[in-house]
Amino acid sequence: MADVRDIMELEHPSQEVTRESIIGSDKQKKRPPPPTKTQKRPEGMHREVFALLYNDSKDVSPLFPSDTGHGYKQTKIKLGMRKPRKWKWMQFTNPARTDGTIFYHWRRPSDEPKEYPFAKFNKKVDVVTYTDAEYQQHLRVDGWSKEETDHMIELAQRFDLRFILMADRYDTEKFPKRSVEDIKDRYYKICGVMSKLKGEKKIYTYDVDHEKRRKEQLKKLYDRTQEQIEEEQFLMLELKKIEARKKERERKTQDLQKLISQADNQTETPKKADKKIPKKKLANPSRPSRVDTTHIFQVVETAGIKFPDYKNSGVSLRSQRMKLPANVGQKKSKGIEQLLQEMGLELNPIPTEEICQHFNELRSDMVLLMEIKSALSTCEYELQSLRHQYEAVNPGRTLTIPPQLLSNLELDNKVGGGEIIDVVGSPSTPTS
Repeated sequence: MADVRDIMELEHPSQEVTRESIIGSDKQKKRPPPPTKTQKRPEGMHREVFALLYNDSKDVSPLFPSDTGHGYKQTKIKLGMRKPRKWKWMQFTNPARTDGTIFYHWRRPSDEPKEYPFAKFNKKVDVVTYTDAEYQQHLRVDGWSKEETDHMIELAQRFDLRFILMADRYDTEKFPKRSVEDIKDRYYKICGVMSKLKGEKKIYTYDVDHEKRRKEQLKKLYDRTQEQIEEEQFLMLELKKIEARKKERERKTQDLQKLISQADNQTETPKKADKKIPKKKLANPSRPSRVDTTHIFQVVETAGIKFPDYKNSGVSLRSQRMKLPANVGQKKSKGIEQLLQEMGLELNPIPTEEICQHFNELRSDMVLLMEIKSALSTCEYELQSLRHQYEAVNPGRTLTIPPQLLSNLELDNKVGGGEIIDVVGSPSTPTS
């Protein structure tokens, strides 16, 4: 259309007619973005520092200055109108020194003179002292003269019992050369004698032979070659392997012993009867029922305590043999303690070989006695139940129980009272 207007030399319209101008544009008019608030850089802050806090991506700064009026300039010190306190170059003495040397330091004249604070760190060792009479009566030994002993005590006071320095500064021109162990032995023997004279309970002792052997062993350990160190490490690894194999073998042995004991228990257990004799039901529901006593003899036969065997378990304490196994209940443990107290025996005697064996046998017999008493009370309960059943079936007749089947307590009751008291209880709770 514009080309035709150019050929015909027509004027161009002020606004070109297009489809969008007639119909309208489908696109919504874009609104100009709201003006962003620019954060002002505080006065005195460098541009690089401010760029770390605020960037061009319009992120909110993590830190916001709370006081922008004063800026980051260093404020001047505010001095008061009072006069400063005076300091004076004054002298002082150190009580830790005995030569009376005078020192100087700055101090306020208003402060009271105090003891030098660092004098408390002057700790001195108490070195033993003696008189000439004490030395002549108690401290004379062969090989040590009084002059040499006095020289040793003087070195001990000078070097605060640092025996290595004492041996190094020892006067070998006047006296024979002494080792550190010799000086220690002589000094601590003097301390022991003087402590006995003063009546003190704490007496110093020094084993010079043990100290010499210890240093010789340390010297041999330090002088080992690389081949000896590697050989020792190899032997240690082999020892660990041997111990691991030994533990594995012991574990397999214990498992095998458990299997053998289980098989023995199964073969020794008597077989129960396949058929049971039917019992006639009685009309009296209040009388006690008959209890099966076949298991009583099995319990008595297997009663006692089976202590673990520590012979093949490596190094162990002998006192572990007297420890009660875990399968012994608390009730039996209390019964054992009560019986031991009645006998006047110790609960934990000295674990010698003979005492361990006899003490374990005694406690095993005690448990066996408890089981027998429990079985006896169960049998007595069964006899009383049978007597009541017989009297209920046959009124007016009494079942006589043989004396050998009765315990001493029941015989006493029968002779003294003329009648047997009815037993009220159960097999699990004996009346005796």
